[in-house]
Amino acid sequence: MPWLLVFFLTPIAEMYLLIEVAGYIDAWPTIGLVMLTAVIGVALLKRQGLATLTRGMGRMERGEVPAREMAEGILLAIAGALLLTPGFITDTVGFLLLFPPTRLMIAVQLLKRVQVHAAAGMTGQPGSAPPANDGPVTIEGDFERKRD
Repeated sequence: MPWLLVFFLTPIAEMYLLIEVAGYIDAWPTIGLVMLTAVIGVALLKRQGLATLTRGMGRMERGEVPAREMAEGILLAIAGALLLTPGFITDTVGFLLLFPPTRLMIAVQLLKRVQVHAAAGMTGQPGSAPPANDGPVTIEGDFERKRD
């Protein structure tokens, strides 16, 4: 029920705030400000997303589960959606999710609520050692050509 209230009240609060800001600085500067925050947010999102992806890939190469990086990736996707949504409240929350300490704190709280399971290798059982990387890995499988 509280989430339904958030989804109902957020657009109303956004419209009110946009009208108030436009009353002080006029309509076109307000629109420009909203667009500027979106552009800056997307640029920061790209940088943060690549950094998180790189950290996650590094953990996977070491045989670790990149659970924190996956949680941060979800939060970055939410931040991107909020930054592209017109409004100052959603932009503020989006920028908070882009700020690494805030995002890390939220990711840690999310991970406390979930249980992470991982398989160590492609052919191994959960918890077994990954296969030795002595040469090329062959993955056996079947395929079927899809006909239109």
